[in-house]
Amino acid sequence: MSTVAAHLTALVQQAAERAGFEGVTVDGCVPTKDASLGDYQSNTAFRLAKSKGMKPRDAAEALRANFPEDPAVTGVEVAGPGFLNLSVDDAWLAAAVRTVASPGVGAGKTVVIDYSSPNIAKRMHIGHLRSTIIGNALDRMHRWLGYRVIADNHVGDWGTPFGKLIVAWQEWRDEAAYAEDPVGELQRLYQLADEKMEADPSLLERARAETVKLQQRDPETLALWQRFVDASMAEFDVVYGRLGIRFDEVLGESAYQDRLDPLVAELLERGIAVESQGAIVVPLEEKGLTDHPLLIQKADGAKLYGTTDLATIEHRLATWAPTRVLYVVDTRQQLHFRCVFAAARKMGSSGDFVHVWFGMLKFPGGAVASSRKGVTANLLDVLDTAAERAYAVITEKSPELPEEERRAVAEVVGTATIKYFDLSQNPQSDITFDWDRALAHDGGSAVYLQYAYARLHSILRAGGAAEAPPDVLPAHTEGPEKALLRLVARLPEVVQSAAETCKPNLLAEYLETVARAVGPFYEHCPVLKDGVAPEVRAARLSLVSVVANTLEVGLGLLGIGVVPRL
Repeated sequence: MSTVAAHLTALVQQAAERAGFEGVTVDGCVPTKDASLGDYQSNTAFRLAKSKGMKPRDAAEALRANFPEDPAVTGVEVAGPGFLNLSVDDAWLAAAVRTVASPGVGAGKTVVIDYSSPNIAKRMHIGHLRSTIIGNALDRMHRWLGYRVIADNHVGDWGTPFGKLIVAWQEWRDEAAYAEDPVGELQRLYQLADEKMEADPSLLERARAETVKLQQRDPETLALWQRFVDASMAEFDVVYGRLGIRFDEVLGESAYQDRLDPLVAELLERGIAVESQGAIVVPLEEKGLTDHPLLIQKADGAKLYGTTDLATIEHRLATWAPTRVLYVVDTRQQLHFRCVFAAARKMGSSGDFVHVWFGMLKFPGGAVASSRKGVTANLLDVLDTAAERAYAVITEKSPELPEEERRAVAEVVGTATIKYFDLSQNPQSDITFDWDRALAHDGGSAVYLQYAYARLHSILRAGGAAEAPPDVLPAHTEGPEKALLRLVARLPEVVQSAAETCKPNLLAEYLETVARAVGPFYEHCPVLKDGVAPEVRAARLSLVSVVANTLEVGLGLLGIGVVPRL
């Protein structure tokens, strides 16, 4: 299915070719900001005019004169210095939006999305939240657009930290504490190891020796490491379950260790890597990186994150042949990934590698209590706090709901509160979480959108159309009906734009616009009141159903659930 914007753009392309602008691809059509000027606008006449040395308005007039007849378009007008304004037929639009469908632009393409990436033997904390939530939204949107998506959780499960942890386990473990809370005990041991090894260098030497044993696949050491991994993944799965997240692959750093030595040797042999003061680096010639060679082996032979990242790229390209690989990692790693991608290109790796960087998330002091003194608030604490706050709000607003239903709704609303606060903002901005804003009923929150959906659903229930709404939409509309119809038609193009730019906030902003447009519709277009003609009632019920479905689909693509009663 083509989006409305894509359909209209194709018509403008035909008009350009008919008008003699051969070999030029027109710019995409976009919704007009002023509905009185039409529904969509094309600014392509300015570029076409430049290619022919003519005035933009003359180019726009040529497009209008050669515009093909099409049931989608009822009017083509030229405005200002060269804008082409298009009016869309109500009946055609109604037929187009009867089912919210994906445009299928990703068919035949594969995208790998690397996100979340917690460290084994440590709790997932708020520092993992943005990568996990943003990455999952991109994952869902790409799948909906028809891409084959490989969601890859690249966990930190190898290296010196495990040598330290093994020594700590040997010296100071509490078996009872481990049995009750495995990851909590592992995290305590790791923190204790850092303190003890700073004071006693001999313990650090033992940790290095244990790391070597792990790298050499000593059976006893490897079994202990696997025990730590299994315990950690079990807790991670609890967090992911509450967030509604699943991965196609969980391949940590350990999966690539056998490839690192051969990779360094190959890069040296091919002249891509060189020795530098005993270390091995990949010199980079790309602009801005000439002073930042990628270090892939230290003088003592140790490999680094960059080495593992290059081996990971090799694996992903060989296994899935993706057209795009997204790395959802915070802003502090921008230089690192620029260097890794430049080194990969120098190796001959093809593909579109994108660092989807994001700003930092902070919680105000005391807003969420940490489960352990001195430890950043973990995600389970945050989710529990969100659910409790949501429960208080729901109990205040809807005390008539049964306790069990209020708890279930609070879990959905609480998780949505955390997600939407993040996803509704520019991912590249630093943000400070605000509970009042996150739970606001007047807009800018998940609960606002969830309430809008619940209210629409209540109309469908009252009208007997909750399960099977009438299969008819208003074919001739004015005012609020028209605004809603045009808004819901934009969902596929908004999702496509949000996915391509890696900015889920574009979808969040769109959904809020849809929810706000419901208010004027309620006020001016009664659905169930006495005196409404049956055919009008049926058409408006169908429109209510389409709008509710748009909110449900859009929120679902952000990983946010809806509830029929709130």
